[in-house]
Amino acid sequence: MTDTTASQVESAAVHLNEDWVAAILGIIVFVLALLGLGGVDLLGWAVKSRLWTDPAQSLAPFGKSYAWLGGLASLALTYLALLAVLSAAASAIRANVGRFAVTFSAVFWLAYLAWDIGGYAHFAAETPAELAKYGVTWSLHLTAEGGYIVALIVGLLIANFFPGVAAWLDEAIRPDLYVKIAIVLLGGAIGITVAGKLNLASAVFVRSLAAIVEAYLIYWPVVYFIARRYFGFSREAAAPLASGISICGVAAAIATGGAIRARSQVAVLVASLVVVFAVIELFLLPFLASTFLAHEPLVAASWIGLAVKTDGAAVAAGGITEALIDAKNVAAGVHYQPGWILGTTTTIKVFIDVFIGVWAFVLAHVWTSYINPNAPAGKAKASEIWERFPKFILGFVLTFALGLAAALILKGQAPALKAVADETTIFRVVFFVLTFFSIGVLSNFRRLWADGLGKLAAVYVVSLFGFVIWVGLFISWLFFHGVKPPLAG
Repeated sequence: MTDTTASQVESAAVHLNEDWVAAILGIIVFVLALLGLGGVDLLGWAVKSRLWTDPAQSLAPFGKSYAWLGGLASLALTYLALLAVLSAAASAIRANVGRFAVTFSAVFWLAYLAWDIGGYAHFAAETPAELAKYGVTWSLHLTAEGGYIVALIVGLLIANFFPGVAAWLDEAIRPDLYVKIAIVLLGGAIGITVAGKLNLASAVFVRSLAAIVEAYLIYWPVVYFIARRYFGFSREAAAPLASGISICGVAAAIATGGAIRARSQVAVLVASLVVVFAVIELFLLPFLASTFLAHEPLVAASWIGLAVKTDGAAVAAGGITEALIDAKNVAAGVHYQPGWILGTTTTIKVFIDVFIGVWAFVLAHVWTSYINPNAPAGKAKASEIWERFPKFILGFVLTFALGLAAALILKGQAPALKAVADETTIFRVVFFVLTFFSIGVLSNFRRLWADGLGKLAAVYVVSLFGFVIWVGLFISWLFFHGVKPPLAG
């Protein structure tokens, strides 16, 4: 092959971004799970982690027909499958495939070990029945989702005490990719869950959209005003900061920085700050929500979606919140159908992600028309909305539609439909664990402070804890007070 031909082949190659890769992988996994409705279980070999006191009993294949594999073989197969698929994804997004494969191997085993430790009965047992089942007299009642917190802590320890290891793992530390795949998978499970309660589901969707529009029309201008008036930030710094704090963290800060043609380091600093505070919110808000809002589970779900600023942290925090609230309600004799709390949090985050593209276009128009009309790139174009639209949401919508259609068509096959949702959840959990671990590894507090985050952090603290969280709580109460998930059965 001549150099010219090779160049032409390279230029013709299709390269995808993380959004498209997440959408494609999530759709493929969900479709394979749907084949189980026809009696073809192609994913039952995937590993399922259980509560344990004996480590040998902590792992098992999901599908009963694969029980002969055993837990360790099932875990090894899950690792190999993800290694192959994600290495192909790394090639599609033009990452260093060889380095990704090596570092992903380390990331997977460290993250999954942390997840499995979180299933130790003294950490995770929720109810008196579970305490009795595992023969333990006390528990921290973190639920199985406490493994996410363990994965986050392990990542934080690596970032702050072993920075060389964190730097070496960098190629596989991709929280945005992992959580976007998880969200696409979650779309299918939500579709199956809401099929029997379409009136409630449509009410949740409408209320979620109204909540985010009202919240962010308040959030953004107030944060921008505080940054400009009381902390003396330039417009170039105040706008990405306002978007990062008020809209959706990392993606919003970067999209806003690009829209107003800010220096790249401004958006990077804000994005780093968002990750740090997402860690704090992950440790704090689910436990506050379960303590004070257990009787208003969808208020709690909406609050988490409006308050936690990154997709990964918000959706994972929604999962922890659901587990903690469900544990409290079960102890009180109230059994809600699973998935509604996490589904509401995710729906709000999806609407927010869509909002990013619209808001970036609005800011681009304002900047190029009024603030910096002589910008070399000229005025904003309507096509920028599509360019900035988070494409993985198309995957979420498609899996939701497939799950909803399957559940409506096959109403009499509730156990089979539940098995599809549960099988999808197995993979979603793995990607959530990778997300938590990755967020931790990115959070080197000393390095971020050295990068000059002190003043930015002050704005973030004042804005987030001064009014963003409380306005979000008020709006969540306004739209979701009295709206309850359906009872199980």
